[in-house]
Amino acid sequence: MTPEQAAANAKTGLATIVGAFAESPQTLRRARLLGLSGWAYHVSARAGALGDVRPETVAASIGLIAPEAVMDGWEATAKTSAPMEVATWHLHELCTWGVEQISGFPRLARLHELTGRVVAAVDYAGLPLFAAWRAMPVPDQTTGAQTAVLLHLLHEHRLGVQLVAVRAAGLTPLQAIIAGPEGETGAVAFGWQPPYPPAGPIVRRLMWAESVADAMAGQAYATLDLGERVELIGLLESLRHRLQQ
Repeated sequence: MTPEQAAANAKTGLATIVGAFAESPQTLRRARLLGLSGWAYHVSARAGALGDVRPETVAASIGLIAPEAVMDGWEATAKTSAPMEVATWHLHELCTWGVEQISGFPRLARLHELTGRVVAAVDYAGLPLFAAWRAMPVPDQTTGAQTAVLLHLLHEHRLGVQLVAVRAAGLTPLQAIIAGPEGETGAVAFGWQPPYPPAGPIVRRLMWAESVADAMAGQAYATLDLGERVELIGLLESLRHRLQQ
């Protein structure tokens, strides 16, 4: 398993694991307690680590979500809460979720070690959200909490390199969504309004972008040797299945 293959194989597991946290009742409850809609919370919880920046900066950093939708969510949050405060609460909830949901995972210490090495090896040039999140102080030093944060960082890393690769392929964010597996359904979910471009002519570009993203993400996975990369992917798959039960 090459570093690029490791990055490709990790993609689904990371998305599922982080998605389990994002969709948990506790996370959604935090949005209600802060008086935010689910959409405003999603935008500010993810991008709040950037601090007090303009909504255009947030839209550029997130990339794949329609700029108007990002700006609406960011500005709605700013009326009641500082975005950094929302991100800090989100990080706190992530730590709590990690303690409750993955502390009992067999070989947690090993998963913590391997993910930590990959996260530390990431070159964050061009990845503002990853860089901002990696700089956030983690409030809980237990292994479950720390591992949850590391998994979040690896997922944020993948999202960041994916955006860079999409733009390098000459695709707009909307084109990349339309050419992907969710098509127009995904475009609607990400706040994009019709009319939508046809998918046929751009599918090959998206495939190229995926390979570029694998190569970029794989640079960090190269810090592990072959056996460790295989082991990490196995641990991610085991945790993914555990959370889906």
